[in-house]
Amino acid sequence: MKKIVIVGAVGGGATAAGQLRFYNPDVQIVVFDRDLTMSYAACGTPYVIGDVIEDEQSIVLTNPEKFKKKRDIDVKLGHEVKEIDRAAKKVLVQNLETGNQFEESYDALILAPGGSAILPKIEGLDSSQVFTLRNFQDMQRIDRFIKNEKPTSCVVSGGGFIGLEMAENLKNLGLDVSLVHRSPAIMSILDTDISLMIEKELAVQGVKLLTGTEIVKTEEKTIKLSNGIELQADFIIMSVGLRPNTGLAVKAGLKIGETGGIQTNEFMQTDDPSIYAIGDASENFDMVTGDPKRVPLASPAHRQAFIAARHILGDKIAKKGLLGTSVLKIFSLTAAMTGLNEKAIKDKNLESATVTHNGISNAGYYPDHSKITLKVHYDPKTRKILGAQCIGGKGVDKRIDVIVTAIYGGLTIDDLQALELCYAPPYSSPKDPINMVGYKAVNDQ
Repeated sequence: MKKIVIVGAVGGGATAAGQLRFYNPDVQIVVFDRDLTMSYAACGTPYVIGDVIEDEQSIVLTNPEKFKKKRDIDVKLGHEVKEIDRAAKKVLVQNLETGNQFEESYDALILAPGGSAILPKIEGLDSSQVFTLRNFQDMQRIDRFIKNEKPTSCVVSGGGFIGLEMAENLKNLGLDVSLVHRSPAIMSILDTDISLMIEKELAVQGVKLLTGTEIVKTEEKTIKLSNGIELQADFIIMSVGLRPNTGLAVKAGLKIGETGGIQTNEFMQTDDPSIYAIGDASENFDMVTGDPKRVPLASPAHRQAFIAARHILGDKIAKKGLLGTSVLKIFSLTAAMTGLNEKAIKDKNLESATVTHNGISNAGYYPDHSKITLKVHYDPKTRKILGAQCIGGKGVDKRIDVIVTAIYGGLTIDDLQALELCYAPPYSSPKDPINMVGYKAVNDQ
């Protein structure tokens, strides 16, 4: 009987285990995770803290007992895999409660260790009023602090997904929120003109934004910034980045790619064909350019889990690469993107053209329409789409999803004008923004 060991029991790891069992009722599966909660929706944690989701257990999809009963999969939480013996195909595991160690053999090994929040070495950041948000326990600590201590102010450091989502949720709880971001513009995956729209929304909603600066020191409730400004806050959320958990792979001699993730091929295999890597700690390749790429998001992790599981069972379903498709809600706005942005295109010296449509989400005579901006980058010679971004009040996600489908299907920017998309006044216009960028690109030739 084939035996698969999985390191990590959250998104990618739990999905891989489930897929293995779905396609093979006989394979033996053992999952280890150092944390005490498995298979939870990490993307939902800011909304639990913000009381949008009232029951924290609602984001926990299962537990070891249910997983064993329903799928006959052994999950051992509070267990850390310390070493991999590639020659003997064994892992050394430590029970973190008892300290006892034991070996577990494998025929195939899936690494889904995730990542860790980066905590800069700054004087005072070891305070009990400084938090990161990376896992279920982090969420509980922040939530308990807010409910028990009843703070009135917070500084959020980092203007990426987690930082912005936390800024929104904390502001909606009634706190005074300051957002500090080291770069000149927030959300570096977006083009500057799109990120500026988010900055305006933050200002409208009363979030104090300080860009081009960072925290250099904290003393009790005083936060000192590199530009000399001092802020007062009851606590700090640090969300300045994610470090892939590659220590186990490095110790085992597996190849680490140029993005810092565990290098994998189209089947999610590492340079050891019996070891796979998926999720936040894995490096794959960019669908548009073929360059190494790492995307620490839930959707790619689940797809990678499916591909790795199927490959272990003998099915060769290749990963087509990563686009980095993502979406963000920030108060009344939604911003989404896929593929390459302007900076990536420039850094890679790619020839490109851009078409932008400023329109509305649905029929203008329908009461709830909102402004929407759709921006698409494409190759002027091949007409292939390189990337896209969209921002507005509603309907943003579906426009980017259409662009993703177009990229996967090999459509050109010109093909977008001819797409017969669904229309009714509450949802769209006879000529959807997707159609309009296609028409504009053709006219720009």
